[in-house]
Amino acid sequence: LELHALEAAQQYLKDVVAMKRCVVFRRFCGGVGRTAQAKNEGSTNGQGRWPKKCAEALLGLLENAKSNAETKGLDIESLSVNHIQVNKAIAQRRRTYRAHGRINPYMSSPCHVELTLSEKVEAVKREAEPKKLNRIEKAKLR
Repeated sequence: LELHALEAAQQYLKDVVAMKRCVVFRRFCGGVGRTAQAKNEGSTNGQGRWPKKCAEALLGLLENAKSNAETKGLDIESLSVNHIQVNKAIAQRRRTYRAHGRINPYMSSPCHVELTLSEKVEAVKREAEPKKLNRIEKAKLR
C-alpha cells in the first residue's frame, strides 16, 4: 500500500475483500498456497492470500485518515500513503482449560498500525544555472 494514491489503496483493499485481487506473501510464506492472481501482483513465487479481516481493518484506518485530511483542509485527490508500518503490541492474557485439570494460556496478538498520508508535491523545474566564467572571461567583463 505504501506509495499508492489513497483511492488506489482503498480500491485494492476492497478488491482483496471481494477476492478479486490477492495479497502477495513474500517473507512469511511457509504453507501459503499458490494462486494465479499472485502473478498479476508481481509475485515471484505465486503465493498469495485474501486476508479479509486485515483488509477491512486497514480500510477503516484509511477512511479515518481521509476524514482527518478533510477536516484539516487537505486536497483528498492528491493524498497518497506515505508510510505504513505494523508493530507488535502487548499480548493480552486469558486462559483455556484443558484435560486432567490443566490450564494453558490463551493469548491474543494485537498490533499497532502506523499510517501516514501526505499530499503529492508537484516537481518544480530547476532554473538553468548561469555559465561559469573562467578568469579570462571575468577580466573581459570588468
